[in-house]
Amino acid sequence: MGLSLRCFLLLSLLTLTAGADFLDLNKASGRTFFRDSNRAKGSAAAGWDHSVRKRSAQPDASCDALQGFEAKLENNTHRHTFNDLSGSVLLAWVGDGTGVILALTTFHVPIFMINLGQSKLYRSEDYGKTFLDVTKLINNTFIRSEFGIAIGPENSGKVILTGEVSGGHRSRIFVSSDFGKSFTHLELPFNPTSAITYNPENSDVLLGLSNKRELWLTKDFGHNWIKIHNMVCMVKWGTKNAIFFLTNRNGSCNARGALEIRRTTDFGQNIKTVANKIYSFGLGGRFLFASVMTGEATQRRIHVSVDQGDTWNMAQLPSIGSDQFYSILGASNDMVFMHVDEPEDDGVGTIYVSDDRGTVFSKSLERHLYTTTGGESDFTNITSLRGVFITSTLTEDKSVRSVMTRNMGGEWTPLRKPTISNCDSKGKRPEECALHILATYSTAMRLNVPMLPLSEPNAVGLILAHGSIGNDVSVMTPDVFVSDDGGYTWMKALDGPHHYAILDSGGLLVAVEHSPDEPVDEIKFSTDEGQCWHTYKFTEEPIFFTGLASEPGARSMNVSIWGYKTSILNQHWVSTTIDFRDLITRDCVTRDYVQWLSHSDNISDPSNGCILGYRETFRRLRKDSVCWNGRDYLVSTELTPCPCTLYDFLCDFGYYRKENSAECVEEPDLQGKMLEFCLHGREEQLRTQGYRKIPGDKCEGGTIPERKEIDLSVRCVSDLLGPDMQQKKGNSTTSVAIVLTIVIMLLSVAAGVLFIKKYVCGGRFLVHRYSVLQQQANENAAEGVDNTLDDQLDSEHGVNGKIDFHDDSDEDLLQ
Repeated sequence: MGLSLRCFLLLSLLTLTAGADFLDLNKASGRTFFRDSNRAKGSAAAGWDHSVRKRSAQPDASCDALQGFEAKLENNTHRHTFNDLSGSVLLAWVGDGTGVILALTTFHVPIFMINLGQSKLYRSEDYGKTFLDVTKLINNTFIRSEFGIAIGPENSGKVILTGEVSGGHRSRIFVSSDFGKSFTHLELPFNPTSAITYNPENSDVLLGLSNKRELWLTKDFGHNWIKIHNMVCMVKWGTKNAIFFLTNRNGSCNARGALEIRRTTDFGQNIKTVANKIYSFGLGGRFLFASVMTGEATQRRIHVSVDQGDTWNMAQLPSIGSDQFYSILGASNDMVFMHVDEPEDDGVGTIYVSDDRGTVFSKSLERHLYTTTGGESDFTNITSLRGVFITSTLTEDKSVRSVMTRNMGGEWTPLRKPTISNCDSKGKRPEECALHILATYSTAMRLNVPMLPLSEPNAVGLILAHGSIGNDVSVMTPDVFVSDDGGYTWMKALDGPHHYAILDSGGLLVAVEHSPDEPVDEIKFSTDEGQCWHTYKFTEEPIFFTGLASEPGARSMNVSIWGYKTSILNQHWVSTTIDFRDLITRDCVTRDYVQWLSHSDNISDPSNGCILGYRETFRRLRKDSVCWNGRDYLVSTELTPCPCTLYDFLCDFGYYRKENSAECVEEPDLQGKMLEFCLHGREEQLRTQGYRKIPGDKCEGGTIPERKEIDLSVRCVSDLLGPDMQQKKGNSTTSVAIVLTIVIMLLSVAAGVLFIKKYVCGGRFLVHRYSVLQQQANENAAEGVDNTLDDQLDSEHGVNGKIDFHDDSDEDLLQ
């Protein structure tokens, strides 16, 4: 066998989409996912019931609308073989609609503490149909495969390649401002340990973190660098040129709970400490979060700032101990989804949703499933329809179930079982049969799920996902399901796991069967949102498939199938790009579209379809219209406000919503208690009927429960401030005010004791989330089930059943 057959094989697809507007906490330039061919060979509601209006003029039409497509596709299939010694390939899309792709192939072997390797750089200007070897532009320098390519924001045309010289002891970069046509070689005064990051508002300004934990900055796209701080543990770009970083004056990043958040708004000329006693911090939307050690030094609380750290408020969330964690699931400028780990180590927690200040939180979903081995949860933002999220919960009998919210966490319900489908006859509780979606948690559990759920903002209502049908998530091989209405209804589209992509704003779907042990030669495609699928043989010589590459934004008509061919002495990466434009020859016109009211089954009912305060009518493509939306296609929508109902409100702090009910009831431990919180340094008393309007909800009139926040004229401070800044009382001078203040403080302490007793105290024990499912699969004698799943869970746990990895998923705050 050749040496390259033993190399680590990697396919990484870097993209330049703006991404989801809610989950994109990292301000990342796009999706990144990896394929390793060596590993692949061995791995494997109440009030909401409705039906979708048909968007097909001929609902009973057969799947023969594309007769003779094979010849057209063959004339538009382009194959390229990379004839070099390479163990990995990294793809990067440069710009939007430019068709420019950079492909970096890397061969890397460590020998006697010296890294030997070579890199080859290829460039395409036609969406991957042809590639030109441009390695000479980087002087044959070895480019790092882990973070070697950094693409600039938007359509800046900026590219940074980070290379190694002298066996990894020095670094240099190659920068381009013309979409990779030319590169300038620049030496770095430091050795970076992570990707160089762009200022999202000025792509000439870059940040780099060295292996000595020094923070470096350049304002001229890498030509001149200045060191702006020592001992930086992590760094993030904020808005308006703000830079936030964690540091410790004692010189150790391991002193969690003793770190400081520092901020500069003038590129390092002036640096200000905005918070101390920090365990971790994160940014989401307009919110700056900090996990802060309390006075007891064993508990932590979340604090939030909406003015870049000038002032802070303590979030009304349970405090947590050293063996628990917080995790930001998603954030926008309106609100935050926060997961709070439960004291017991059973892999679950509670999702809370915030108000528009990020301060007052309401309980949204209990028993939310979250791994304690690596910080993965199934929480998924469905970007094709507003307010929709999917995640998984763990039942009392330890089975995993999928639930969905359509109103930003106000209510969660199980997914409906597709109409034409059957439950596992041997499953427990057949009356509870439902569809379950497999996402990040399932991939962490090593289930056979090659892709996460996929949706695109310009493909309205469309979702592709792997799933199973039963009373809980199955460890059996999943199938591909499609929803065309944002998750209300589903149908099984493909048998078995697949890789898939959305093209032409939802007008075209493509998929390749996931077959890690066998080479593939076919691609499947659909022009009617997954109802009918056609199969095209794209190569005479099958390849070991590693991934689909399509331009971010789902507007292109080109898709590339990546893989490799093997021989006795060598192997080669192969790319096959298919252009579907000539297959779908007709441009869409007005008659190809239909008005579609989301969240509705009756377009004539003025109250039907009201979600988050308004009805939303879209112009959508008919399913039977085989035409081209085009790159300039824009989602057309009409908004109509609705009167308020209880479903336009979250349950307020201290309240929760019972299952299948719009009514919010008080938490048993807080009944009859005065609810108080600290806001802008003043003690506030909350008087509420149990409801708080969902941030961003646009309803008008109707039912509006009363809610008041009363200033108690008592000074309060958070644990974020030093002891010298704390004051115990306000300006009251009368003894009556003092007595009232003492009474209020005693009530607050009593409520706090009950609160801590409920949310903090308790023993820790280990529960295998999939143990029940594994037992059921073994009883069915199913093939393809990973029989080592429970053993893997056992091996990943530390002493006394506690997982060593997860000190705190405030790590997710840090991402």
